[in-house]
Amino acid sequence: MSEDPDVVSRRIAHESIDRDDPTGWFEHLYAAAAEGSAVVPWDRGTAHQLLTDWVNESKPYGADKTALVVGAGTGWDAELIADRGYDTTAFDISPTAIATAHRNHPDSKAHYIVADLLAPPTDWHRAFDLVVEIYTVQALPINLQPDAIKQVTELVAPGGTLLVIAAARPDDQTDDDIQGPPWPLTRAAIRSFTAPDLHLIQLDRAPSPTDPTILRWRAEYLRD
Repeated sequence: MSEDPDVVSRRIAHESIDRDDPTGWFEHLYAAAAEGSAVVPWDRGTAHQLLTDWVNESKPYGADKTALVVGAGTGWDAELIADRGYDTTAFDISPTAIATAHRNHPDSKAHYIVADLLAPPTDWHRAFDLVVEIYTVQALPINLQPDAIKQVTELVAPGGTLLVIAAARPDDQTDDDIQGPPWPLTRAAIRSFTAPDLHLIQLDRAPSPTDPTILRWRAEYLRD
């Protein structure tokens, strides 16, 4: 019987964290998956269902607009956004993930590049009409999440939209109770994506489409 993919990914993550390299585990996991010795638990082979739901409900029109997909992985979410007409950039810290995205989508309209959320290119500052963040912040240790959240918010252009999808932590669960990754986001963390000019306009907490025992946030923000 093969080992649980979540257990494998946590082991790889903690080995990386123990080496004081808290973001290096993404490359280790994607490289192991490319070799067939691991499975990326969140790589669904399709866009995230909550992103698909948002697109179907909001019907965003991306002509002459830019979009950025944070932690793009192997590209399925970025493809959905690019198909809505956005000039879409999708990045991941893992070179193997980006190489896999290029392989998965050889005729893609999206631009896949390697970049680090914690040190993004300076020309991305408030540059994107739509920013999509799914599961990246929650995959970082809790002490890194505030900086990651701030970096995400600074990618949204004036008049732009931010969409965040993440596992939701019960309000009474403490940091010490969590054996991540992931480290699900508290209600306070979701609200901390806001800024004086970046407003939370919709917040939903609902069962995961794939596992009703897990709650997911879907939050939408709008910059003045």
